[in-house]
Amino acid sequence: MGKQRRPGGGRKKSKPEYSADRNLAQQMEAAVLLYKDNMPLQAIADALSLNPIKVRKLLITAGVYESDTAKFVQQTFGSFRSTQSYSAAVTSTMSALRLSRPSVTSYLPYEKGVYFPEDAEAANISAGAERQRHYRAVVALRKDPCEENLWKCVVAFRGYKFKTMFGLPFAYTLKKGRGDEFTKELWIDRREDSKSLAWSSVMLAYHNIGKIGEVVDRPKALGDIRGVSYIYGLFYRFGLIDVPDEVKEKMAKR
Repeated sequence: MGKQRRPGGGRKKSKPEYSADRNLAQQMEAAVLLYKDNMPLQAIADALSLNPIKVRKLLITAGVYESDTAKFVQQTFGSFRSTQSYSAAVTSTMSALRLSRPSVTSYLPYEKGVYFPEDAEAANISAGAERQRHYRAVVALRKDPCEENLWKCVVAFRGYKFKTMFGLPFAYTLKKGRGDEFTKELWIDRREDSKSLAWSSVMLAYHNIGKIGEVVDRPKALGDIRGVSYIYGLFYRFGLIDVPDEVKEKMAKR
């Protein structure tokens, strides 16, 4: 009998300290910092010893670079990716837009990043990508609490399991109208029948917040608004309001 191979044996890595994921994350962080200093892509590429196309891809993965071309490519790719594998969706996008494979992939985030457009359904992205989507939306809203960022949060969190003040779970969906854009109406799905929550009601409650992040004792403190119990749960998760400790306990128990 030959010598039995011991578990964990095999050829040792020549660079055990090297991590491709960590290296990518570091490059992305450096590119974002320089980009936020208003440096052009070529200057960032020179500073990081990278080519401009990779810099753009890093910034797209980080969610800070936007252009009409990038948005168009990502939306087209996303429409195919909902029913196709990644490679097949790239091929379909190439055909639809008459672009080369490198051109298409250069406008897509890295596969291990968030590579679906903002309106992609949660079922089509990984749990990690979904968490990144939530995180970015909440950070943007807290940095600039405006109607536009609040709506982006609503889009990012569709399908998420929220809790009411009494710990009852609920979620909402959004429907698309003309131009393939989401209509500003939240469909709450807590029981068998869905209830609609108008965007005007959400905004009315939003304007009734005294100070961002302050404790709001109960939903009615946001106004006598239809569906305010659901809005209360949304605002707490988005970081727009805080809730009393006893309410947090109820939300955590169920």
